[in-house]
Amino acid sequence: MARPVTWGILSTADINRLLIPGAKESPKVDLVAVASRDRARAAAYAREWGIERAYGSYEELLADPEIEAVYISLPNTLHCEWSIRAVEAGKHVLCEKPMSRDAAAVEAAFDAAERADRLLMEAFMYRHNPQTTRLTELVAAGAIGELRLVRAAFSYALYDTGNIRLRTDVDGGALMDVGCYCVNGSRLLAGEPETVYGQARIGPTGTDWVFTGTIRFPGEVFALFDCGTALAGRERGELEAVGTEGSLFLDDPWHCEVPVILLRRADDMERIELEPADSYRLELENLSDAIRGEAEPLLGRADAVAQARTIEGLFRSAATGQAVGV
Repeated sequence: MARPVTWGILSTADINRLLIPGAKESPKVDLVAVASRDRARAAAYAREWGIERAYGSYEELLADPEIEAVYISLPNTLHCEWSIRAVEAGKHVLCEKPMSRDAAAVEAAFDAAERADRLLMEAFMYRHNPQTTRLTELVAAGAIGELRLVRAAFSYALYDTGNIRLRTDVDGGALMDVGCYCVNGSRLLAGEPETVYGQARIGPTGTDWVFTGTIRFPGEVFALFDCGTALAGRERGELEAVGTEGSLFLDDPWHCEVPVILLRRADDMERIELEPADSYRLELENLSDAIRGEAEPLLGRADAVAQARTIEGLFRSAATGQAVGV
C-alpha cells in the first residue's frame, strides 16, 4: 500500500470531531497538524486530539512543506478563499460543504486547483457511504421503475441566536447548513435541475430558519424538499426516490449511522440492510487514494459547481417569489 497522505486541518470547528476519529484509524491518512487564528487554542486542540503540530495561523500550516492535503472546516464564506490559498500553496483540498452559494466562486476555486495541479473536493461525506452507493444502484437498475419524484428532508432545532449556524455574515441558515444535503441527494438521483422554486421563513437572526424547495429535472422528474434550523423534535433526515413501480426510502440518508433502505412495492416491502461505515473516513481515503494516483475523486468540479448553481437559484427564487432557471 502507498504511504499515507499527510493531512492538516484549517480551523478547530466542531465538525472536526466527526472527521478526526476516522482519520486516526485509517492507514491511508496521517493527520499531523491543526491551525487556528489563536496559537494557544490550536495547541490546546492539538493536545486534546493527539495531533502533532499546532499552528497559530492558517498561513503557517499551509507553509509546512510536509503537509500534502488540508481539510477546510472554516465558516461557509471562507471556503472558496482558503481553498484557493491552499491549492496555491501546493496542498490538495477537502473543503467542507457547502463550498459556496456563489457558483462563480466555486468555479474560481477549481480553476485555481487546476492551475496548481492540485485536487479539490467538496466534502459531502454521505456520498461515499455504501448506503448511498446501493441506493443509486437500485434506482439505476429499475428497482422502482422510472423515477418520478425525489423527496428529501433535513432539520433540527436550534434557537441560540448567537450560534454561527444562524449568522448572516458567514452564510448561515437552513439551506446552507442542512438543505444542501437535500439538494445534493435530489441531484444525485435525478440529474441536473432545469428550474427551481424556493420559499423561506426568515428568523430573527436574518437567516432562513425554514426553507422549502421544488426542483424540476429533465424528463418531468421533480424533487420536493424541506429543511430547517428551527423545527421542533429530534433531528430529522429522510430521502425517498419514488418511481412508477415502487419507492426507496431512507430514514438515515445523511449520517448513515443505521444504513437501511426500504424498497416498497404495491404488494410487499423489502428491508435492505448494509454494514455501517464511517463516511468521513471514506471521503478522506478517497481523496488520499486520488492523491496517490490510485483512484479518482468521487466528487469534482462539475458536481460542486452544479450544487452551488442550484443553491444560488433557490435563494434567488425565494427572494423574488418566482421560479428561476438553473
